Amino acid sequence: MKALVFSRKPARYAAAMAAGRLTPGGGAKVGPLKLRHDHDHPALPGPGWRYIKPRLAGICGSDLATIDGTSSRYFEPIVSFPFVPGHEVVADLVDPDDRRARPDGTHRVILEPVLSCVARGIDPVCRHCAEGHLGNCANLTAGAISPGLQSGFCCDTGGGWSTLMVAHESQLHAVPDHWTDEMALMVEPTACAVHSALAGEVAEGDVVVVIGAGTLGLLTIAALRRFAPTCTILAVAKHPEQRTEATKLGADHLAAPGEVKRAVRRRTGARAVTATGADGPVDRLADGAAVVFDCVGSADSIADAIAVAGPRGRIMLVGMAGRTSVDLTGLWHKELRLTGTYAYGVEPAAGGRRTFDLAMELVEAADLGRLVSAAYPLSRYPEAIAHAADAGRRGAVKVAFDLRAEKERDSL
Repeated sequence: MKALVFSRKPARYAAAMAAGRLTPGGGAKVGPLKLRHDHDHPALPGPGWRYIKPRLAGICGSDLATIDGTSSRYFEPIVSFPFVPGHEVVADLVDPDDRRARPDGTHRVILEPVLSCVARGIDPVCRHCAEGHLGNCANLTAGAISPGLQSGFCCDTGGGWSTLMVAHESQLHAVPDHWTDEMALMVEPTACAVHSALAGEVAEGDVVVVIGAGTLGLLTIAALRRFAPTCTILAVAKHPEQRTEATKLGADHLAAPGEVKRAVRRRTGARAVTATGADGPVDRLADGAAVVFDCVGSADSIADAIAVAGPRGRIMLVGMAGRTSVDLTGLWHKELRLTGTYAYGVEPAAGGRRTFDLAMELVEAADLGRLVSAAYPLSRYPEAIAHAADAGRRGAVKVAFDLRAEKERDSL
């Protein structure tokens, strides 16, 4: 089968780190990610596992961090090598005996990539899985398959950047017949945004700030507008196309990254508190937003979130933050709540509905398939990854791999 394979090669990983510092996405050319035309296809790990053939597979921030060598070592015990990346996947489920299938014996499915207790064959399941919080599964290194927090980071499952992978039937959602593949591709990242938006506990009339207008930021705006009570959404967007799309998806006000404090002051009436210290100017607000969604996860964005959140406000860390240095004085002084959000499962705030069901509802209502800006064949992977790493400046949102024309899909 044909696949992009990420191997454990420390020297190449170091080269990727150096290249990624120079040019975002540069690690693809020199790092441990390589295109293989003869990669062995994964075996079915046990009962309930099925073969799927990816059609489209997205490139997300966690993939880019891995390729550029910037991902945290925190993940090392919960991934297994070599792995095929790609966890945002719409695929053909190969099942010639299923009468619902198309004449070629396939029907389309969306992958829910978290490898929880059920997929791992663990019975009884852990308490988190029992409560429906699959992203918090306590058994990511146990069971019938190798360690891996999700498909796309596990050597036994394969991933979407290939012509064939395996998935447990509990991970698969049928694609509505009238949907495009692009709509289906957007369900997984939308589910992440829906989970974050609901976890923020936004109240009627709140001023809410969304920092970052890449894929996650835009989808968080859409999720807030559909599922949160009526609130005022201020989007912090860097590029013109991001500002346009943020408005379309429901942002009430826009600000450039350097203007967020001034913009929150205008919306809330908060006083600025400024001084000049030994390390330069100190600038924050005495009051501020009720909830801040940080969809970037950098030192600067976290610092901005702390600066503009009002006392006893909430900061939702949606972007994939790693090791960073941030002054947390404002966190304790203003009694802020800093909460990480990851993946999905069921949503108590939405009556216990599955996050993926809510995401599918939002994808259709907001026509989110249009956010798929470009798709590349596997052979052009350095170009695809460079495009994804520079998507905002280039006017793109979601960049993906298109497997539909790969001849190796016919091998099973």
